[in-house]
Amino acid sequence: MNKEWSLEKLYKGYDDPRFAADEAKLDQLLKDYAEFAAHLEGNPKAVLKQAVTLNQELSAVTDSLTSFAYLKQSVNTSDTASAAAIGRIFRKLSALAAPRTALVQYIAGLDDLQSVIDSDELLREHEFFLNNIKEDAKYTLSPEVEKVISLYEISGSTAWSDLQSYLTSTVPVEYEGSITNLSDIRNKAYDPDPAVRKSAYEAELKAYDRIKDGIAFSLNSIKMEVIHHCQLRGYESPLDETLKNAHMKRETLDALLSAMEEYLPKFWEYMRAKGRLLGYDNGLPFYEMFAPLEGNSAVYTTEDAKEYLVSLFSTFDQEETDMIARAFDEAWIDFYPHDGKVGGAFCMPVTALKESRVLTNFGGTLGDVVTLAHELGHAFHNHCLRDNSLLNMDVSMPVAETASTFNEVVAMNAAIAKETDPIVKRALIENQLMDANQIICDIYSRYLFETSVFENRENEFLFADQLCDLMLEAQKKAYGNGLDHNFLHPYMWACKSHYYSGSLSFYNFPYAFGGLFARGLYAKYLKDGPSFVPLYKKLLKATGTTTVEGAAEVAGIDLRDKEFWRSSLQILADEIDEFIALCE
Repeated sequence: MNKEWSLEKLYKGYDDPRFAADEAKLDQLLKDYAEFAAHLEGNPKAVLKQAVTLNQELSAVTDSLTSFAYLKQSVNTSDTASAAAIGRIFRKLSALAAPRTALVQYIAGLDDLQSVIDSDELLREHEFFLNNIKEDAKYTLSPEVEKVISLYEISGSTAWSDLQSYLTSTVPVEYEGSITNLSDIRNKAYDPDPAVRKSAYEAELKAYDRIKDGIAFSLNSIKMEVIHHCQLRGYESPLDETLKNAHMKRETLDALLSAMEEYLPKFWEYMRAKGRLLGYDNGLPFYEMFAPLEGNSAVYTTEDAKEYLVSLFSTFDQEETDMIARAFDEAWIDFYPHDGKVGGAFCMPVTALKESRVLTNFGGTLGDVVTLAHELGHAFHNHCLRDNSLLNMDVSMPVAETASTFNEVVAMNAAIAKETDPIVKRALIENQLMDANQIICDIYSRYLFETSVFENRENEFLFADQLCDLMLEAQKKAYGNGLDHNFLHPYMWACKSHYYSGSLSFYNFPYAFGGLFARGLYAKYLKDGPSFVPLYKKLLKATGTTTVEGAAEVAGIDLRDKEFWRSSLQILADEIDEFIALCE
């Protein structure tokens, strides 16, 4: 089986004539768009149809070019050709700022927009897209200002984000007389040897000391840019901008966070129970959060992972099963950690191929198999969207984590259900709770941290030590007495790429949303059986053409009702009670 993904269906390299042809096509489309935007006159229906067509064509060629470059760079952050290509393409795309702003202003000025949309099939298909443009007009500046902002972002937030990726992927980590990388050292948190887990944690913290100042400057610069943009555009706050871009109501977020806060003490009980099992009386040290328990020592190869996931999902849906098999067989996945490769895991849609590409840092644990299930859930979400218009494939952050977390739940619940040995069963339940603890306690700590950074950054520069203090404060609030406060992780702000985007703030609560929304959907699946599957696919497809709340309504769920979130959290609370009983 392949160790690396294949990108040859896109391009064989930057010297591939297809890459040059697509870049030339992009140049022509940009000229066509500018000419179109300069003459927005005549029949509104004809203007809107041409706008939709041009945006589709631009999306197609831009996605192919940028996907290739980003995927190449993610496995080699020192790849100068990819860095140059990304910079060149985004400089070209900055020319869109003014003409797109002109189009936004034109659409905003159409008092009868809905009647124009209703008059044409193509426009009806893109109703959500067009209405969002009208809504976005409230926060759009003049074409000249938008062009300047777009240009400055290239050497601003985009460059600072690249610096964080570069520093964290290339910093040498000294460990037991040799040099390794952060991805490898962080994987050791899952090692069965407690001495390895602790020494790896200490080596990781020491490595951040080398790069903390550069990353602190990255975070400060990006967050200040976001603050200024929000002020210029008229958003109440970066969180307000995030919710509007996510097509999600504040009432939904408030209901979610309020329910999470109620259940935090239950997760603290879980961590203390795991701590006692490992010999700690004062809560878990941070470096033991991912410690595998007795009975959870199985080691998986990538072939094992494929066999496990294909067999498992064949009982759920054959369409998803076939897609998972394709992902393994057709080199969609880049598996193993190495120097220069970014950490963590992600899935990227490649719309030109109607496929996805998945990056992991596979270490052979059950958790790594579950991570594959998670990322392949993203791929299945992309698969369900594949026949949408390109302009109807943009999924907002919260619902983006739905299919991925649903897959996690399917994978873990199946393993737990068939296990009869109480020691192994306890280990499997704990593995699921370990992941759930991340989407509740860890995600809440990230939300608190990012909130505090935005609150403080407007008035002062936050040096690395101050950022560490804010992170420790957030961890203490979120983890309570579940963690030993003498052994927390002050540098979690440095290693999480989610903080380092000028266009995507608060990429934290969507994981909690997805985790709990998926559990609610899974409970519905257990109740309804096979009849649920077509509804589930319909929901995933709808995420590109409706609000977060509208997608949930497909399954008859009101996300503003706190009781829905409580019911999902109670599923986890019951698992915690079962785990504690097995511990005792």
